[in-house]
Amino acid sequence: MIQIDTANLSTIAEVKSLEAGTSTLFQSVLLLEKITTRTARNGSDYLVVDLADRTGKLSINCFSNSVGFDYFKASSPGHVVHIEAQTDYYQGKLSPRLLAVMQLPEELVEQERWLPRLIESAPEDASSLWADIERFIQKIENPRLRATVQEVFNDVGESFKTTPGAISIHHAYHHGLMEHTVHIARAAEVLLPLYPEVHADLALAGILLHDMGKTIEYTTENRVTQKSRIGILQGHVVLGYRLARKAAIQHKLEEDLLERLEHIILSHQGELEWGAAAMAATPEAIFVSLVDNLDAKMGIVQ
Repeated sequence: MIQIDTANLSTIAEVKSLEAGTSTLFQSVLLLEKITTRTARNGSDYLVVDLADRTGKLSINCFSNSVGFDYFKASSPGHVVHIEAQTDYYQGKLSPRLLAVMQLPEELVEQERWLPRLIESAPEDASSLWADIERFIQKIENPRLRATVQEVFNDVGESFKTTPGAISIHHAYHHGLMEHTVHIARAAEVLLPLYPEVHADLALAGILLHDMGKTIEYTTENRVTQKSRIGILQGHVVLGYRLARKAAIQHKLEEDLLERLEHIILSHQGELEWGAAAMAATPEAIFVSLVDNLDAKMGIVQ
């Protein structure tokens, strides 16, 4: 069995914190996220290898005559690799030079529990987040509206628990979608009493369902999340609208509430150029769009 001396390993954050311009040897265990083939100025192919751990991401260029080119050319995303490299800089940007690479066997990855060290997750415990989701569902007083929301969670709830909030930008990590949704619902719990013109049941239902389309928009294969085919073709706003409408019709949700719930989902992105299908035009839709944007922005600066 391969033995990895964890005491000598550096995280990506530690490598990036090294003084720019210095040349330092380092070792890391990283998740292979993406391999892109590009063409150099001389016409030869080279690879841009995207690696990650829970502290960040790192790209390494592998040219045809360099260490690792043959391995990465034949490899695929999702593998866990041990690398030895030397910090180097190109135009002031970190561009490590690879000295050695070794793929870790799957049994070692599982036995040594490498994945929690490599895949970023929401800081709050997933079971605590899920308990809040269940609590917020039960707070919806209208029985048909509550049943509609519960039906959607029955349908895609398991995916919801692990889906990231985004592929990049905000909450782009394991459990990120659940964390983002809970944060918005917690904010609404405080703010809704200040705005009696906002239908509390409808706003809460809209918050819980606004991003559910991401459970279909994103797919995770070999530990790497990317957009699914249907996600590329339709996007999470339309997919979420379809999930909610199907559940609402099944539970005979009142037509007025259905239209307003659909409007929340279709408009929550805030602006048409940001992906909204319509501009928010009801108190509930405006409320949900604003608290959604608030938490997304806070997620970016964290």
